[in-house]
Amino acid sequence: MRARLSAWVEILGDVFWLRPALVVLGCILLAQFGIWLETAHIAGYDASSPDANWGYSGGAEGARALLSAIASSNIGVAGTTFSITIAALTLASGQMGPRLLRNFIRDARNQTVLGIFLGTFAYALMVLRTVRTVEENPFVPHLAITGALVLALVAVGTLVWFVHHIATSINIETVVDAVQQDLCRAIATHTRDEAGAARPTGAPGGRAIAATKGGYVQAMDADSLADWARENRVTVTLRVRPGDYVPSGYGIAFLSRPLEGAEEAIRDAMTFGRRPAALQDPEYSIRQLVEIAVRALSPGINDPFTAGSVVDHLGDALCRIAPRHLPTGVVLRDGRPVLVHPVTDYDGLCDAMFHMIRQNAAGSVHVLARMLDVLTRVAEVERREDRVANLARHAALVIAAARRDVADPSDLTDLEDRYRQFSDVAGG
Repeated sequence: MRARLSAWVEILGDVFWLRPALVVLGCILLAQFGIWLETAHIAGYDASSPDANWGYSGGAEGARALLSAIASSNIGVAGTTFSITIAALTLASGQMGPRLLRNFIRDARNQTVLGIFLGTFAYALMVLRTVRTVEENPFVPHLAITGALVLALVAVGTLVWFVHHIATSINIETVVDAVQQDLCRAIATHTRDEAGAARPTGAPGGRAIAATKGGYVQAMDADSLADWARENRVTVTLRVRPGDYVPSGYGIAFLSRPLEGAEEAIRDAMTFGRRPAALQDPEYSIRQLVEIAVRALSPGINDPFTAGSVVDHLGDALCRIAPRHLPTGVVLRDGRPVLVHPVTDYDGLCDAMFHMIRQNAAGSVHVLARMLDVLTRVAEVERREDRVANLARHAALVIAAARRDVADPSDLTDLEDRYRQFSDVAGG
């Protein structure tokens, strides 16, 4: 249940209108509160003496004109803000890939800016409806109108800040760094200080159960499923992990023995959705970075410097993993493995990072050289021989691609020198 709630919370972050709606609701309640202070005579104003009022001290006609100007200007600026946001999303989708749109939509600052303009509009309308002239039993909520003036000034500052934020947020280095920060958080969450239990050998037997309706695995409640398996004295072997797409009718688990109610228990522990989620998928941010690099290497964009920057950030992620242990996917209860599920190992992470970039960087000396440099630095930090051997495999693939696709002998000589430097660091 905890994993499902976390998945729902993450999905709510993708709802662009949620924060603006909350800000608008807050502004409406604030307007009602200001009007109530006036009607309850808590503000201490005297209608016959405008100078005694707080903030705004004009009459009803001036209040109506002021509130109308605030409302009309803010709804116009809100439309402009929305247009700027759409333009930024279009640019990001074209140059960095549609999957990066999620980062812009989830940006709480963009959502809050839109909420401030719409909230100021709603606040002004709520106060405007209470302003009455002499012919209508006069009432002017001076304190609430002062609040409208304050919100209008806040909206002006927000507009200036928003233009700056959009200009910096669509910068490719800013986007790469933001995704890399997500990757660093995923590494901290999905790695361990100590090695986990060894995975059992041999293929699971029996018939696959717990067929689903299909969709992406967004989250998995391993603890509750392991507790259920311990109570029923069975071992559950899952075939899918968060980030995998499960076709309709596909069995997602094996049980050590048949057990009634197993399908319901396993399905309750899994959360499925229409798109992947980053909650428990350590490769999610890697795929985003790789997509940026691959698009940068496309003939239409031809930006090897961006691809090189992505490779640098991926190398930093591997250096962060070096002193840590990746999970083995084995959950123990009372010293006995009760749940075994697929996980991303070091080889899988490196393959996800480098394969597509290397394949699309054929002939790009800058990117191939950067990959060799990054692999050399990671090999210098890494102390485990199996991981260094995997890095050596990728370095060999890079130099093989260079020998096949690089035509300039001087460039090839430079790449060969870099490969020899890697071999010296990696121990041959």
